[in-house]
Amino acid sequence: MARTRTWVSIALAGALGVSLAGCSSTGGKRAEDARKAASAQGRAAVNTPRWTFAMITHSGDGDTFWDIVQNGAKQAAVKDNINFLYSHNAEAQQQAQLVDAAVDKQVDGIIVTLAKPDAMKAAVARAEKAGIPVITVNSGSEQSKAFGALAHIGQDETIAGEAVGEELNKRGRKKALCILHEQGNVGHEQRCAGVKNTFHGTVQNLYVQGTSMPDVQSSIGAKLQADKSIDTVVTLGAPYADTAVKAKADAGSKAEIDTFDLNAKVASELKDGTLGFAVDQQPYLQGYEAVDLLWLYKYNADVLGGGKPVLTGPQIITKDQAAALEEYTKRGTR
Repeated sequence: MARTRTWVSIALAGALGVSLAGCSSTGGKRAEDARKAASAQGRAAVNTPRWTFAMITHSGDGDTFWDIVQNGAKQAAVKDNINFLYSHNAEAQQQAQLVDAAVDKQVDGIIVTLAKPDAMKAAVARAEKAGIPVITVNSGSEQSKAFGALAHIGQDETIAGEAVGEELNKRGRKKALCILHEQGNVGHEQRCAGVKNTFHGTVQNLYVQGTSMPDVQSSIGAKLQADKSIDTVVTLGAPYADTAVKAKADAGSKAEIDTFDLNAKVASELKDGTLGFAVDQQPYLQGYEAVDLLWLYKYNADVLGGGKPVLTGPQIITKDQAAALEEYTKRGTR
């Protein structure tokens, strides 16, 4: 494990060095080329067989959160000599079919999200019947053990929502709008419910069409125009935070915009005060640990969590921490 930590530290230090190289357009291109080359190379830190692990998520196209999850998974896969396969679909039935396809390929391990657990139950059961170990990640912590998964890695969404409510209390907020961009996602419902559990003010849920940012912007803007007493907007994903900022401007609102999840844009807007705070669940760590735990199980029958979720969050990030984390968000690890 000491060797593993050293290898990762060297790899991440190298990645950081690449990200900071060159400020001219030519230098930037060289740095980007070097980054791509580095991500495609690397040597395994172990001599175990080259197992194949598949990760299947409920991500839609272009979601930067899942890019960070993949970055962590790919880094661990290189270290652990793993052939890593990634696929995704925002529609639960199609996601289940991707799990079935991984089972048919006879992969050695599966990592899966349970945003819509009822639709995924049969596919997960089929994987386990085929003798393929399963780890759930990000969503579905309450169903993971019942479905027979080895472990769940992520944040408890209710606890994360409660942390938001407590932070809003500290800030003296009175009325919050919680933006749900994916109907049927149990984790999103739990987040907003958690906010209501601890927030001393009132919380209203607003469902928006998350696949259309113009729709998201117009829906939030219309709500802020109609109700000037709303002093906080809470988005449930980093890409939606900036859209909420634009909606706020359209409506002439003074509401604070806060968000779940962190990326480079969110870090920048935290630093300049455009956003109030963010809730980081460390997606890089979710991907990395999922691959690493599957490898540990295959190699040594190790299991973490004791039947409880292995928590990667929540961590409240404010302007005070944003500058320190910004460099990590730019390299795609936070």
